[in-house]
Amino acid sequence: MKNIYTLSLLTFREALSKKIFLFFFSVSTFVIVVFALLFVFISPESFGNGFISSTPTSFDNSIANGIKIFIVFPLYAGGLFISIFSVSSFIPSLLEKGNIDLILSKPVSRDQVILGKFFGGIAMVFVNIFYAIFFLWLLIGLKFSVWDPYFLLSTFTITLAFTSLYAVIILLGIITRSSMLPMVVSYLTFFIFSPILSSRDTLLTFVNNEFISGIFSILYYLVPQTSDLSTLNTDLAVGNYVSSIIPVFTSLAYIILIISSSIFIFRKKDY
Repeated sequence: MKNIYTLSLLTFREALSKKIFLFFFSVSTFVIVVFALLFVFISPESFGNGFISSTPTSFDNSIANGIKIFIVFPLYAGGLFISIFSVSSFIPSLLEKGNIDLILSKPVSRDQVILGKFFGGIAMVFVNIFYAIFFLWLLIGLKFSVWDPYFLLSTFTITLAFTSLYAVIILLGIITRSSMLPMVVSYLTFFIFSPILSSRDTLLTFVNNEFISGIFSILYYLVPQTSDLSTLNTDLAVGNYVSSIIPVFTSLAYIILIISSSIFIFRKKDY
């Protein structure tokens, strides 16, 4: 456990040395400052222009929820976009000649090396996402007196979505020693494959073919379910009823499977 913690810390420091963390932090800070200025100079009534409510509390809740929806989807998409870019070089950098020799010469197992990189990358993203969401939640609370704790849970759904993609990045990074291919595959998964597979029931109404339907169902579980997690993220952010948390469990199972595969392949590699 101590070796995994140390390697995670080294990964965090690597992100700092490459200015990855600082870039992420700067983007989060910029978003917070923009909303702080908006909330200072624009009255709640201006946000709710045209909205009619019988009570001030209902008015504030509705406007606050509207702002949360306006925040969470760009934050989800933008946070994952930056996160993927931030961690794509971690494994190729580790596998460079000299770096991998030094790491493997230490009294650490190959399992611990991968897990250290894995948890270090997650920690970097979690800290930045929590920083952005916490201060946006604080600003909304101060402006509208709406202190909905469910908005804070967006930190975990965004981090979980990132983790499912990061697992793929690690696996492909070990196999290819490239940062570009894992990054491209992750972006394609996030922006194209996952949304299409998430809408498979609607798409398959136009295709009456059991074989194609089966293929879509298999692919749905082979691809990170970032689109379903995005829907869950939005529902949590505004306090809506969450009809299913299955995407959380399937994502966790997916992550365990992919990371286990990564460890297995890394054990067999000759460096």
